Order: sequence, then C-alpha cells, then structure tokens
Amino acid sequence: MRDQILVTGGAGYIGSVIADELVRKGAEVVVFDNLSHGARAAVPAGAEFVEGDVGDREALDWVMGEREFSAVAHFAASIEAGESMRFPERYFRNNSANALTLLEAALKRRIPRFVFSSTAAVYGMPERTPIEETDALAPVNAYGESKLVTERMLEWFHRVHGLRYASLRYFNAAGAAGGRGEDHHPETHLIPLALDAALGKCKHLAIFGSDYPTADGTCVRDYIHVSDLASAHLLALDTLEKKERLIYNLGNGRGFSVREVIESARRVTGREILAYETERRPGDPPVLVASARKIREELGWEPRHPELDDIVRSAWEWRRARPDGYGKRQSGV
Repeated sequence: MRDQILVTGGAGYIGSVIADELVRKGAEVVVFDNLSHGARAAVPAGAEFVEGDVGDREALDWVMGEREFSAVAHFAASIEAGESMRFPERYFRNNSANALTLLEAALKRRIPRFVFSSTAAVYGMPERTPIEETDALAPVNAYGESKLVTERMLEWFHRVHGLRYASLRYFNAAGAAGGRGEDHHPETHLIPLALDAALGKCKHLAIFGSDYPTADGTCVRDYIHVSDLASAHLLALDTLEKKERLIYNLGNGRGFSVREVIESARRVTGREILAYETERRPGDPPVLVASARKIREELGWEPRHPELDDIVRSAWEWRRARPDGYGKRQSGV
C-alpha cells in the first residue's frame, strides 16, 4: 500500500516543495492549507488539495476520517521572528495551540508518524557556534518559543502515547526547486527582498543593525537550499519506520552575514542593489548557525547545494521567471 501523508501548510514555500517530492516518490499526498500564506498554484498536480485550517478540529477530523494516513508532515505556521515580538499572541495561537489541535486529531486516528518543521530559533542566543542539538533551549523571541512549545508537546505525546516524531530545526530556507520558490506577502526574507531590488520592485534593502559582534557588524545566518530540506524531511519520514524519536539540526554548518548575502545577490544578478543601515530588530541574535553533524552521521544526509551563490542563483532564476510570484493568493488560482 502506498504511503498516505497529510502535509499541513503544503501550499506554502517549504511545504509545497516537500509535497512535490513526496508525490514524485510515489506517496499519496493530501495538502491541507488555509491559503493565508500559501498559494493554490504551488500545490503539486499529483496531490489532493483540501482547504482548511489546522485550528479547525472538525475539518481535521473529516480529512483524517476519510483516509488512512501513515504520517503527518506539519509546516503550517507563522514564521516571522520580528513580527512575533509585536504580536506574540498570534504565534502561540497559530504555532502552538493549533499544533495541539492537529496532534489531538492525529492521536485520535492513531497516525503513527509526525514530522515537525521546527526552527533553530529554539536555541535563542547560542553559547557556541555551530549549535548542537544538545545545547540549551532558550528562545529570545516568541516565534522560537512557540515552536519549542510544540516540540515539548511532541516529546510528551511520544512518552505517553508512543507517537513517533521528528523535530527538524533549521534556519533560512532559500532557493527554488521544482518550479516552486519563495513568495511571501508581505516579503520580509533577505534573499527574495534582494532579488526584488535587483528587479526594481523595491528601491533598496534595510540592514537591521550593523553593530553586532560579527566580522562585518551584521547578523550571520545559516542558509540551506529548500531541496536539501526536502531530502532531509523525506529521510526522517522513512527513518521513523525504524526509530521512534528524531531531533536534528539542518544546516550547512557555516554562516553568511547580511552583507555577504547582498553581495552574492549582486554577483548572481549582475545588477545594482542598494542597501541602507537601520536599527536592530528585537529578538535577533547576532549569529545563528546550526551544526548538521548528527543527521549526517546517523542518517547519511548531505546538502547538495551548500554554496550561497548556488542557492541565490536558483532563487533568482525562479524570481526572474515569475517576478510577481504566484500572483493573486486565492483558492483555485
């Protein structure tokens, strides 16, 4: 029997790429998304689409009752660290409370495997770099805390109910794969904003803080190609057939500063990109780089696109072909 997998947030950036990879692998995929941040056009042609919210228990009971899912891959979430420091209530509602609703529905249907798209923001201000999975969990923004709450729920449901789960912690998914790219509304992520500037869609970029204790004074982050994230998620799903609990960082093990990313975008596009310095954002650690040594050693995972220019180039090719992204964000479009 083919795997039947529910992908929440499967019309979004990361979720749609992983849903597409699952379809290519031969799984029966149901994408469950409310389209608040996703696009109907991003859903793979071979997947079934159900419009719904992970906070809607009745809708979840219906979609799970109609099929025999072998796993849930959960990507539906609010993801902006800066916004979470203005509206923490939105993040605990969408990322924590709604995750509990989803987990309760999955437990009721005895779905055995759960893969969670977590974040290295659960570590907060790291004591060392690169961050290891055993390092202290001390988020400095509501986004990271809301994800950590879900990780803790997963641990308890594993202990008490035997739920097999994987928490995959990563930062800054980037690039494009399978005709799918990053298209948020409004856009706040550095690489697509830099490419928008190259296309003339915005005048300049903001550099939030230039006095951090880093080589060039700007924040340093670990960027990972979205297709490499997809391969790790599929590997985790398969491994949960044999192992009960997986917690892994996903990253390149090296970081790139804001200025380095902007320079990469200039090289790749061959266009002028203007940037200006402004104040720091609250909740932004200076350096966040996650070690992926554990998943490399235990599961044999290796990123295939570790170079920043390659990541930016794939995003640029997609952005240039679709300067307006997915266009109108409505069901059926």
